[in-house]
Amino acid sequence: MRAHGLLAPRRLGPPNGDPAHAGTITATRPDEMWGTDATRFYTEQDGWCWFFGAIDHAVDEIVGWHTAKIGDRWAALEPIRQGVRHAFGAFGKEIARGLRLRCDWGPQYIADAWINEVKWLGITISPSYVGEPQCNGVAERFMRTLKEQCLYLHQFTSLAEARTIISVFIERYNTQWLIERLGHQTPAAARATAMAA
Repeated sequence: MRAHGLLAPRRLGPPNGDPAHAGTITATRPDEMWGTDATRFYTEQDGWCWFFGAIDHAVDEIVGWHTAKIGDRWAALEPIRQGVRHAFGAFGKEIARGLRLRCDWGPQYIADAWINEVKWLGITISPSYVGEPQCNGVAERFMRTLKEQCLYLHQFTSLAEARTIISVFIERYNTQWLIERLGHQTPAAARATAMAA
């Protein structure tokens, strides 16, 4: 087949970019790049439920989050909607122009409705490489913290109870959680410092 030129073309080099991961996934200022991801948790009355979150890559602030019984594209949009209102003060076409959004290839994030609304807001979608979760490492790291410090520590009776407990945790995370890479500031303090500069 090679002699007759019948081989399929192939890309040269690593299929998923730089294997050394020499780049960075953090941003230099708030609202430059956000990450979004989801995880599941169990409740006695409602069974398996979903948590969706959006986090700022510069200051590690949870800008939006949502819990739902059904983890579809609409549930995945809610943290983005909350984040846009929080960071940009309103919700409308092109209001978040310049913001990049890192996500994985979950079915919620490749749905036309999700993609179209994110683009309508002016956000550029920056998907992670397939099979390389470190590309979405800021969101992944928060999900680990959420699981270890909240979800795994409770036996939730219902989705409503879970939502209340998660809400308290996220408020504490944003306003009291000291993050080493931010100079031991909280996400809220780091945002305030960055916005004042």
